Amino acid sequence: MRILIVEDTEDLAEAIARRLRKLGHAVDTVADGAEADELLRGESYHLVVLDLMLPGLDGKTVLHRLRQRRARTPVLVLTARSDVDDKVGVLDHGADDYLVKPFDFRELEARCRALLRRPHGQAASTVAFGNLNFDGAAKRVSVAGQPVELGSREFRLLELLLANLDRVLSKDALLDQLFGLEEAVAPNAIELYVSRLRRKLEGSSVRIRTLRGLGYVAELDAPR
Repeated sequence: MRILIVEDTEDLAEAIARRLRKLGHAVDTVADGAEADELLRGESYHLVVLDLMLPGLDGKTVLHRLRQRRARTPVLVLTARSDVDDKVGVLDHGADDYLVKPFDFRELEARCRALLRRPHGQAASTVAFGNLNFDGAAKRVSVAGQPVELGSREFRLLELLLANLDRVLSKDALLDQLFGLEEAVAPNAIELYVSRLRRKLEGSSVRIRTLRGLGYVAELDAPR
């Protein structure tokens, strides 16, 4: 999934980005509210992690403008204020969740997982697709009860395909969602990841089809 971190404390922004990239997410970081606002007008993200105290534009203004554009991107607000009125105000401005600084990175990861599941209607972290079980929280995949070892990027590719079951995803769309703006990507990166994923999911109920000139689609085999 593609995540934008808007945080002007460099060490904290780098620490959050490092944790989320280790989980296989594509992560972009900005330290200025005006830059974040401009980026959100032209780029698509699955989640925004937004600090309130920012140079340029404050976080509330960035959030307000995002919601004025009717963007439904989930937003997790980071705030140093623990007062109930402040929390209520953040939610009323359109935030989906908030986290008070300082926080435990495990809690940050859990809240990010919950917000990333929400647009796809997944209340639980474990979902069954025929004989394939996908656990987003534990980063585990099994086929017919047998564990399947996936790299972080392979796991996120599968997550994207399963979240868009029966929908065609173009190569460009997958590149945008799996890699950050600053990452160098080989021209055949998606083909390689899809090939590895197909090989590792042999025998599963999920098929990944290539539609030449269009992209890839994950389909669920009918039960026999």
